[in-house]
Amino acid sequence: MAEASDSKKVPTCLLVLGKAGVGKTTFVRKMVEVLSSQSRSPYVINLDPACLQVPYPVNIDIRTTVNYKEVMSQYNMGPNGAITTSLNLFTTVFDQLMKLVGERAKDNEFIIIDTPGQMEVFNWSASGSIITKALASTYPTILVFLLDLKQCQHPNSLLTNLLSCCSIMFLHKLPILAVMNKES
Repeated sequence: MAEASDSKKVPTCLLVLGKAGVGKTTFVRKMVEVLSSQSRSPYVINLDPACLQVPYPVNIDIRTTVNYKEVMSQYNMGPNGAITTSLNLFTTVFDQLMKLVGERAKDNEFIIIDTPGQMEVFNWSASGSIITKALASTYPTILVFLLDLKQCQHPNSLLTNLLSCCSIMFLHKLPILAVMNKES
């Protein structure tokens, strides 16, 4: 756990990113299980408005603030547009979320954040940048970039995934940890 200048303990924020289908939600579930079994229960945030169910205990869930299907219907959007708009709407109250996290996560060692399935929606939108900068300005933040091991068995796909990882690192200017997920 990081130490703040006034010697208060500050949780480390793990922002879980990756392409659709790499297993971000499963990875977060496993991290929560492992940390909880060690009596180090993390503070968990779900930022995926389109997930049907969250298979881990969550402290904050975007779905309680923004209804993805209503956004899709109301604004006549497709799935990616509705996810982007849902994140944009959620960002308008993100200062309240940061205050809530500050009050409640002080006793946690980690804040783990599960992001939307389509990483492009989170990483290349203004809301993704705002959320990442807000977290990084308050907490030591590490990007956890998941790679599907099966999709990295060929040199071209491995290089494409690693270049995506590097571009996200340069975009957010934060430390990044590339994690090979799934069995081959």
